[in-house]
Amino acid sequence: MKKVLFLTYYWPPSGKASLHLPLAMIKYLPTFGWQPAVLTVEDESFAQKDESLIKEIDPALKVIKTKTIEPFEFYKIFTGKGKDAQLVASETISKENKSLTHRISLWIRMNLFIPDARIGWYPFAVKAGNRLLREEKFDAVVSVGPPHSVHLVAARIARNAHIPFYPIFIDPWLNIAYYKGQHRSRLTKMIDGRLERKILQKSKNAIFVTETSLADYISTYPFLQGKAHCLHWGYDEEKFANFKRVEKTGDEGETGEIGEVQLKNEKGEGSIKNEVGKETPGKILLHSGNIFDFQNPVNLWGYLKRRIDSGENLQLWFTGTVSPGVRKSIESAGLLPFTRFLGFLSYGEMLRTLAMADFLLVCAMEPRHFPGKLFEYLRTGIPILAYGDDNTEVAQVIADANAGMMLPFSADGSQFFEIADGFSTDLNKVTRFDRKVIAGKLADILNKG
Repeated sequence: MKKVLFLTYYWPPSGKASLHLPLAMIKYLPTFGWQPAVLTVEDESFAQKDESLIKEIDPALKVIKTKTIEPFEFYKIFTGKGKDAQLVASETISKENKSLTHRISLWIRMNLFIPDARIGWYPFAVKAGNRLLREEKFDAVVSVGPPHSVHLVAARIARNAHIPFYPIFIDPWLNIAYYKGQHRSRLTKMIDGRLERKILQKSKNAIFVTETSLADYISTYPFLQGKAHCLHWGYDEEKFANFKRVEKTGDEGETGEIGEVQLKNEKGEGSIKNEVGKETPGKILLHSGNIFDFQNPVNLWGYLKRRIDSGENLQLWFTGTVSPGVRKSIESAGLLPFTRFLGFLSYGEMLRTLAMADFLLVCAMEPRHFPGKLFEYLRTGIPILAYGDDNTEVAQVIADANAGMMLPFSADGSQFFEIADGFSTDLNKVTRFDRKVIAGKLADILNKG
């Protein structure tokens, strides 16, 4: 069996959503003739943890963990948060925080950490990777970014071992969405651009998770023609073996079972499972995963409040982190009393919470962005309200499956709610995104190397 080394910054027990793709690829690749190993960082580097994911790792899988230098630890001290404070990505890049220390730290992050703030892992990962590739024969290296500094490690160790490497771009590099509205100097962008070009030139094949990103990169770098591929983010069908939507009776009460999970709100008050009865509204609009200031459908919040004021029993739920700007907009709309911020959930808890929703909300960042959570959304069969400007790929996938509707960020969502009952997802259009299928496609790419 051929061997492939995966480089991924995020690995269980990290709770980072971006680890689910490599985790599934690594699980399924042996079925297609490839034995993986993993190079990653030590567990204590992770702010949010999902211990339940550890059981998905084959005990026989070789996992090498190294130290790293985390600049976010210095950020917490510099901004006066303290070493034990929990940080989320939306907080560190939000412009709602006007403090001088935050603005200075944001400028440093955007201009001095190239290509990203995880570059501190580079020397540790290169040392460990070189040692491993000297001791064992591998046939390929696959790197998963962001953080895109991981690709720099992969290129270096693959060159030293004279084997091909394959960078997977979950998000764009040079113009990733969260750079929007941020100040990056001309010199920073020039250096970053040269790094991106160098990685793509040296790669055997480059892999992107949306067709739009693939087309955009080929347009920018014509030399990618014939050596770039799209493998969608997808979802793991195995996780949905026992998935069942919670059935509700009337406007209040529920008849379904959601398992043993006990979910607290962000203040640690109450339990969603216990609240699903009288206190839970008949209709729940749920956004799962992080939402940033630049993903804010402001007019939707006002429309939801008007529906509530007209007598509809409706609540807005969020899992994951919600940026300060989005929270402020919700509060300004008077929607805060009808909103629940549930915070970070394990993957299993997230799925059980999805089962309780009546509508699912997703906000695409820009035309190339296909939110990873959308694949789980599609598999649930729950009507999807998607926001995005000029994001034709998301709109097409949703429309093909009759799963919901995409609207521009200026829309208030009324068009969706008027016809929401008419959506019935065609799961035959969804199963092609099963990660086992996608792992087979990755194996095909590696076999051609």
